[in-house]
Amino acid sequence: MTTTPTRGGTTLALATLFLGTFVLGSAELLVVGLLNLIAADLRVSVQAAGALVTAYALGVAVGGPLLTALTIRLNKRTVLTGALALCVAGNLVPVLTADHGLFVVARALTGALGGLFVAVAFVVGMSVVPPERMGRAISAVFGGFAVSGALGVPLGTLLGQVMGWRGAFLAVVALAVLALVAAPVLLPSVPGSSGGAGDQARHAFAPRVLAMLVLQFLVFASLYAALTYIVPFLERVTGVSGALVSVFLLAYGAASAAGSFAGGRFADRDAARTLTVATVMTALCLGALYLAGAVAFLVVLVLPAWGLFAMGMVPSLQYRVVRLAGPGGALASSLPASAANLGIAAGSAAGGAAIGGFTASAPVIAGLVIAVLSVPVAWGTGFLKPPAPERQPASEAA
Repeated sequence: MTTTPTRGGTTLALATLFLGTFVLGSAELLVVGLLNLIAADLRVSVQAAGALVTAYALGVAVGGPLLTALTIRLNKRTVLTGALALCVAGNLVPVLTADHGLFVVARALTGALGGLFVAVAFVVGMSVVPPERMGRAISAVFGGFAVSGALGVPLGTLLGQVMGWRGAFLAVVALAVLALVAAPVLLPSVPGSSGGAGDQARHAFAPRVLAMLVLQFLVFASLYAALTYIVPFLERVTGVSGALVSVFLLAYGAASAAGSFAGGRFADRDAARTLTVATVMTALCLGALYLAGAVAFLVVLVLPAWGLFAMGMVPSLQYRVVRLAGPGGALASSLPASAANLGIAAGSAAGGAAIGGFTASAPVIAGLVIAVLSVPVAWGTGFLKPPAPERQPASEAA
């Protein structure tokens, strides 16, 4: 049976899950800010060092669902604790070795473990709150990623510049150890799923769930087509440079974090409607960014609005996937991260192709086109319904 925590216990459990995702988000994105330092130290090209980013993303996209399926019957607290322990080991590899190939392998494995942790964290987070607060539990878990992007990565990059990139990884390891110590103490015991991976997959990969994953892919492709090349846009189109660029990015990051938390409440109210409204507003923000890109005052207002709506829909995306999967929710919880990472890869490639063949504004146009495509998809998925309750196993409905 699931151990039901008190209100204080629920807060501590969600705080522990937040810390875990904050650590994993920092570990994933830290390489981006330290890429030049890593390449120089390991004596490889920047392009070769970029494989560290790709390896982690592929680990999340492919390895996360596989590990989730393999551990579907295990106690969720045990899975989370084990994933954190192995993540500690994986992030120690670059600290203890100078082998670039081994570093790439370690990144792929830690990415897979990160995907597993996120999937199970959503399941545990939703298990400690009543059904009407599921969206807020999702936003608390995902909030760790949002805050890591807004705060953890810039601080880690600064630490890497002062203490070396290995020092930044040691800081991540220290935080991971803290989460590892807290997990078995503060997280409730949540039993594994009674159905096997095959039964879970039948529901997790149902057409209605796949439709939501397509939307998730489009949302993140749109976001990263423009975001990956936002600095060249700010420098060449808006005309800001140096420390002022950081101010613009900080405004975006803070709004993204706020959106990820606020989005949980909207998911609880009406997740389907939230997605339709948010996709429309995201497209409008990208249109405004393109049209007003040369006016710094307007850009500094549009960027936070863009981050607010883009990240504000993430809890609703996760919520809808899990609900539409019904009895396959435990496995389905790993799939949005896969769709998001594939969308990031596709969006970055689209933005790169655009800026390579046109102007600094082209990636924003690419993101806008994808955002416009996501609007009818979001509207259409709003009509999708979860499977009938009577089809769920009695043990899961209890």
